[in-house]
Amino acid sequence: MKRLLWVVCLLLASTVARADERIFYQPLSVDASLSQTQWRQIWQDTARHGAHTLIVQWTAYGDSNFGGPSGWLADSLKLAHEQGLNLVVGLAMDPAYYQRINELDKPGLATYWQAQLGQSLAQQQILRKDWKLPVSGWYLPMELDDVHFLAVDRRATLQRQLKDFAGKLDAPLHVSAFSAGKLAPQVNAQWLGELAANGLHVWWQDGAGTGRLPPLIRTGYASALPCSVGIVHEAFRQVSVEGQPFRAEPATPDASSAGCHPTAVFSLRYRPWGQVILDNQHKRKVDDVQNH
Repeated sequence: MKRLLWVVCLLLASTVARADERIFYQPLSVDASLSQTQWRQIWQDTARHGAHTLIVQWTAYGDSNFGGPSGWLADSLKLAHEQGLNLVVGLAMDPAYYQRINELDKPGLATYWQAQLGQSLAQQQILRKDWKLPVSGWYLPMELDDVHFLAVDRRATLQRQLKDFAGKLDAPLHVSAFSAGKLAPQVNAQWLGELAANGLHVWWQDGAGTGRLPPLIRTGYASALPCSVGIVHEAFRQVSVEGQPFRAEPATPDASSAGCHPTAVFSLRYRPWGQVILDNQHKRKVDDVQNH
């Protein structure tokens, strides 16, 4: 019995460690107030917890470029690389992305996507020329879902656009997707598998943090995915409701659906060693309220 418990503990430990091999970081402007000493410690702890790859969600968010090539984000990412972390660097994100794709019709959506891909390509060239980061991959911040890409022709158009875009990059392209229960699990799996077959690194978000779908349904989606599609385990629980600004609390990621898939965790600020980022974010919000 003792030996059985020991084996179970080892398996659980290896599953949790594996989940943190790749970790997402979503830069926010408030993160600028953290010191370089704090960032160095965060990246040391990230590596110590088994991570080998950092996926940065974006480096341009609307008009913000987080200080540019000599700013706090660029400096922080260089520190991350010094601690042995590979960098998958995010490109450009339109703050109105979700609103825009809700409003647009079929041809309008394709045109909008093409324009946003152009913005990201321009950002990639800026990052290569000016930021001079040691990049091992690029991440496209515009998430895919089975609401706006429910129609077969929309998915086909998107697939062509992404394949063309990936061909213009000098490192592999990473994209992420989530399920809202609109596509059947097998159809969703086929769609994401085809994107992966085109050479993209595709990540499917497990939805445990947002809780949009019941656990049994989420498991069905995860089980249908081909091994080529990675799974992102959400290390948070959303506490805001629809119509409110997004708020979440840290939670232990559920790595039980990993199976044969590459795994990642979203996100750094919800992990125990990233608590300083979350605490700083909350403090800044309180300060803003008190100063108004």
